[in-house]
Amino acid sequence: MPRGFEAVIGLEVHVQLQTQSKMFCACRNAVGAPPNSHTCPVCLGLPGALPTLNAEAVRMALTLGLAVEATIQRQSAFYRKQYFYPDLPKGYQITQGPVAIVVNGHLDIPGDAAVRSAEGLVRIGIERAHLEEDAGKSHHDLGGPVSHVDLNRAGVPLLEIVGAPDLRSATEASEYLKSLHRLVVGLGICDGNLEEGSFRCDANVSVRRTGETTYGTRVEVKNLNSFRFVRQALAHEIERQSALLEQGELVRMETRGWDAASGETRSQRTKEAAMDYRYFPEPDLPILCVTEAEIEAAQAAMPELPEARLHRWREAHGLGQDEAQTLAQTPAFAAYFEALAQLSGSGRAAAAWMLGEVSRTLNDRNLDIEAFPLVPEQLAELIRLIEARIVGFGTAKDQIFPALLAGEGSATDIVARKGLAQVQDRSAVEAAVAQVLAANPGPVAQIKGGKESLKGFLVGQVLKVGQGRLDAKLVNEVLAETLAKP
Repeated sequence: MPRGFEAVIGLEVHVQLQTQSKMFCACRNAVGAPPNSHTCPVCLGLPGALPTLNAEAVRMALTLGLAVEATIQRQSAFYRKQYFYPDLPKGYQITQGPVAIVVNGHLDIPGDAAVRSAEGLVRIGIERAHLEEDAGKSHHDLGGPVSHVDLNRAGVPLLEIVGAPDLRSATEASEYLKSLHRLVVGLGICDGNLEEGSFRCDANVSVRRTGETTYGTRVEVKNLNSFRFVRQALAHEIERQSALLEQGELVRMETRGWDAASGETRSQRTKEAAMDYRYFPEPDLPILCVTEAEIEAAQAAMPELPEARLHRWREAHGLGQDEAQTLAQTPAFAAYFEALAQLSGSGRAAAAWMLGEVSRTLNDRNLDIEAFPLVPEQLAELIRLIEARIVGFGTAKDQIFPALLAGEGSATDIVARKGLAQVQDRSAVEAAVAQVLAANPGPVAQIKGGKESLKGFLVGQVLKVGQGRLDAKLVNEVLAETLAKP
């Protein structure tokens, strides 16, 4: 942040809802279909076609509202927002008007200590969340001198979540977006796919001199579809506006786009005002009335919230914040970890395997956790063998785990068939220790002289003599006892 200036940032996040059908018609809400195959007279905007509100989209909006402790408006209305664009076939977007279904919520996120007077969580307001329909998609890079329009996305349900201007840095904006992403994915209302545009945001940012209370001129940065781009685009825009003010120039109210290749925001158009959209009530849809029974049903169906789950994992398994967040990267990944922790009896070990060998295998094979070849019960059996000191971790990682992936049987069967069980015979360990000490008189003398750090070297040598089958804990015990003798 440039010295002497303060950023004021609010994010508008567009969340595509995971309903089976579109917002106002029965067309499928699904990606990957041939262009313009999921369309009908309603989402094509043909004359005489009438919209019908998707009740599941309303339920998802209620779920989000309850999760952010917002007020649920019992009555709200839909309006027509007029603008022309090739992928908006009706010539207007149906969206909720001045009254939204969700108002006055909040999210708590880690504050940026570089711009805050104190560390810890800060509360970021959510002014409203309203239902609307998505536009289609224009393709300008399919070859030839023309653009192509795919209207499969036209009419897909959106929940636009408008954050209050409470963010004070690009880092905080990124943290807020990550928290909101975890929330909507965890609630099961959005798949969170940033690349496909099912979770995307526009950022409103202004800069003012430190100590001022009035807002500066607001600039909108459009269609930021990754956490990294949000951080980079806002950092650049804050620098750009600060430089203008420092030179005595004015910041122009406009819409800008992020150019990742140049690392700059670029002007696109002057910012529209509400009057430019010529809002008026949607005549074909009645007032949306939410009943107390619907709110109670949404509350009863509410899953455990992501932040509550992360807290539970940290407390129960001794995990760090970053570890817990990585384990919660998708609902399926989180569910696998939950099952593995329960079945193995060790959440700490389950986390280590999920963040280590499981993640490495998924990356190497370009798989999602849903396609991982081992069910939690199979991996849990291996972890229990390690915890019981029947096999060592190195043997489990390098020999048993690959054999499990190859389908060579259960962990217990592999250990028995290949003779991989750890040697628990104390006399065998004592013999290996004696052999290593005799072969390393120099390090032994240094350890007895006070250089304790060399003990790890000797432990490694003993395990090597035992070909990885000696119990490491027993090796440490015997080595310590032997070295303590005069």
